[in-house]
Amino acid sequence: MNRSRIRTFSLHCRKRYGQAIGKIPLDLGIPCPNRARGGCLYCRPASFTPFSLRATDALAEQIRRGKEHLLKGRFRHYFGYFQQETSTALATDRLIPLLALILVDPDCRGLILSTRPDAIADNLPAALAHLVRHSGKTCLVELGLQSIHDQSLRLLNRNHSFADFVAAVDKLHAVEGIEIGAHLILGIPGESEAEMLTTVQTVCALPIQALKLHHLQVIEGTPLHRLHTLGQVPVFTLETYLELLLRLLPHIPPRIALHRLWSTAHPHLLIAPKWQCLSGELSKKLHRMMVERGLWQGQETEEGEGSAEKGVEQR
Repeated sequence: MNRSRIRTFSLHCRKRYGQAIGKIPLDLGIPCPNRARGGCLYCRPASFTPFSLRATDALAEQIRRGKEHLLKGRFRHYFGYFQQETSTALATDRLIPLLALILVDPDCRGLILSTRPDAIADNLPAALAHLVRHSGKTCLVELGLQSIHDQSLRLLNRNHSFADFVAAVDKLHAVEGIEIGAHLILGIPGESEAEMLTTVQTVCALPIQALKLHHLQVIEGTPLHRLHTLGQVPVFTLETYLELLLRLLPHIPPRIALHRLWSTAHPHLLIAPKWQCLSGELSKKLHRMMVERGLWQGQETEEGEGSAEKGVEQR
């Protein structure tokens, strides 16, 4: 059977747009405000910044380089992807005109804004919804949560709470036309599998349309790296992480697009875990395991009840 068992980002785009859509990372050069408070325990922006991206370039040049180096003829269209730093920390009246410049490109299908839940200004959702409505394109706001457990957020030095995340979701959901996503980290020191499952189920019960799951990675030069050298940061093996995903995926409703299932830091900065396995091979291995065990995304949810033979594509 070749049907997908997971609503991946690629599958989601093919169903919605009739084709795969690429992402061009963009950077407004706005530092993450949490860096002034010590920064997140695990974060080093250089570990996930594409080699083609230079924050000093104008947006038009960033897009040109992105088309040349990242799309590479594989995709006809793209999303403007603000993954770097915290773009919504910029004042709304300055941010919206910059976003409008990207949406006028006919190759651009919409925006993806990755940000913090405490960086959603009260006037941003309405302004963003107005922009998207008049452009005829889409906008997904991805909120970095990592965990619903406040003790874990304190450990990571996130400097926001789960309540802040819920408040941000409420703000965005109150306007029409803005899609909402969440980032979660699996394997935060001290969290049990039951706590991770509770995070996934709680977040998926909110009005979100997209989810990113990351396994915890130790990046060179971060505070987490120092703790790892002291033996205080256990990490997943490839096998244990895939087994965890197999237990979590059935609890994620099939309507939710999974933009990512693991982290992909630059190898020269990655301390642990080192799996020596390309992302494509990970995907194939996970799919084989799901087929062998008769599993699919959403299997344990009301939305996903039915025959495994149908798969996510048929829902």
